[in-house]
Amino acid sequence: MKIPFYQIRGGSSKGLFFKAEDLPKDEQERNKMLLLAMEGTTEGDARQIDGLGGATSLTSKVAIISRSQNPDCDLDYDFVQVVVGKGKVSTTQTCGNILAGIVHFAIETGIIEAKSPTTSAKINILNTGGICEVVVQTPNGIIETKGDTKVDGVPGSSAPIICNYLDTVGSTCGALLPTGNAVNVIESIETTCIDNGMPIVIMRASDLGLIGNESKEILEGNIQLKQKIEAIRLKAGQLMNLGDVKDQSIPKMCLVSPPESGGIINTRMFIPHVVHEAIGVLAAVSVATACIIPESICNEFIKDDLRFTNKNTETHSALSIEHPSGEFTVNLEYELSISDGLTSKSNIKILKSGVIRTARILSRGEVYLPI
Repeated sequence: MKIPFYQIRGGSSKGLFFKAEDLPKDEQERNKMLLLAMEGTTEGDARQIDGLGGATSLTSKVAIISRSQNPDCDLDYDFVQVVVGKGKVSTTQTCGNILAGIVHFAIETGIIEAKSPTTSAKINILNTGGICEVVVQTPNGIIETKGDTKVDGVPGSSAPIICNYLDTVGSTCGALLPTGNAVNVIESIETTCIDNGMPIVIMRASDLGLIGNESKEILEGNIQLKQKIEAIRLKAGQLMNLGDVKDQSIPKMCLVSPPESGGIINTRMFIPHVVHEAIGVLAAVSVATACIIPESICNEFIKDDLRFTNKNTETHSALSIEHPSGEFTVNLEYELSISDGLTSKSNIKILKSGVIRTARILSRGEVYLPI
């Protein structure tokens, strides 16, 4: 059996893109076929020798695209993460990197028509219910891939893709701060649990005996650290309205520390058990959002001239989040009101979360399934 596909690099990830009409409507049958396409087996193979996956979580992603059933959107985007080597998939989260390639796919496959000089599409993110407006460069109705935009963690440069997340606050957990607090103590560690498109649990690296600039290899080799983080994750899942997250890939876990290269904060992201070589798009958005909440543990790392401690409504943009491969800039538009009193809580309304990504179509063809 064979299914047509495109392989597209979106941001610092890549995956297989399918039209929804080319896959079974039954989700269980569909997921089985995606496992066979990516790993070549439903039993799990971390090498993905018999499939099209790249043997890492960043290259084991699937996007399923169709015309939107939402009258306010152009495209529906269903994301599937293949859990490498486990013989299972996760659909409880989305991927902002892969989202950057959706308009390319939709134009190439005739789902939408390119305009000039740019093509814009509103994408309905089915996994979480969020909406993202994506703008790609299409001079003369042709997708432009060459340009000067660089994304840390991605070789070379390309044409910019603007992604404006319009409705992502609490998209999975139901609230920006799903526990109701900016700080919760879990397993004796202070955490900030937040969801602005991606549920994450933020912890100070120093509280776990770390500097925060450790390499992926050092962090993944620290068994005690990983056990501690997983214990926190399991309890945080309950507090964040996610239930039992033992077999889920959310919430992601983020260690934060003072910036080292001109950003506003430094990060190390567990997704949730493997350390990310960079940081995911929506994870970066959630971290940036935590940075503007005065009561969160992130805000203490912000330089004095960027602190949000007065009573006025403020807006700010271009928040640079450092990660192992460089930095990720998030543009936030928001309203922030702070009541009198040093211990009072702030009220925040996120208006728009914008990021710049790049994408490139790598190949197209038919994947032959071993069934």
